[in-house]
Amino acid sequence: MRVLVAEDVELMADDIAEGLRDQGMAVDVAYDGVDAAFKLDIYSYDVLVLDRDLPGIHGDTICRMVTDSGNPVMVLMLTAAGTPADRVAGLGLGADDYLPKPFHFPELVLRIRSLARRKPSAQPRILCAAGIDLDPLRRTVHRHGQQIEVSPKEFAVLEALMKAAPAPLSAEDLLYQVWDENADPFTKTVQVTIGRLRRKLGHPDIIKTTPSVGYRIAGGIAKHLTC
Repeated sequence: MRVLVAEDVELMADDIAEGLRDQGMAVDVAYDGVDAAFKLDIYSYDVLVLDRDLPGIHGDTICRMVTDSGNPVMVLMLTAAGTPADRVAGLGLGADDYLPKPFHFPELVLRIRSLARRKPSAQPRILCAAGIDLDPLRRTVHRHGQQIEVSPKEFAVLEALMKAAPAPLSAEDLLYQVWDENADPFTKTVQVTIGRLRRKLGHPDIIKTTPSVGYRIAGGIAKHLTC
């Protein structure tokens, strides 16, 4: 899942981004409306966490731009203006959710994940392939009924591979989807994470490597369940 945090209070923006990265999300940050509009134009995001009072281009304008352009990003308006009238106004601009400041961080995480699941192109709740059951809501991975403990980044990599199955994803694809814009394209972090996943998932190995192409889930197309 890739998220853009548009917040002009830099300390708050950085804290939110770091917390979301700890949850396995790829997070970019914009400290003003101009940078937010630029990043929305060149990158694809699942969720936009949008401060309403952005400098440069106001958050209300950003929200209208997203709505008018047909950009599929889901918008969570995060603002100190939290009266019922403010919430109605924000939702009327096209925001998909509205969370007033101050907020409880676990609630923010749950709302972001809920919005990502509601995104028109989002996958149903449980992904299954090659004996692996991955539940994005409960953040669990099972193989043949046995739970596998994985880190947030390992979970995000496995989720990306299962969503893409049977197509492969390159290391660059995984960096884009699981890390963020600041990830070093020459880093070995993808290979290291894949190696840890393989060890945890056990044998037979379901993550196959195609030289010069990338990684894919073996065993055919992932089956998507709504249960």
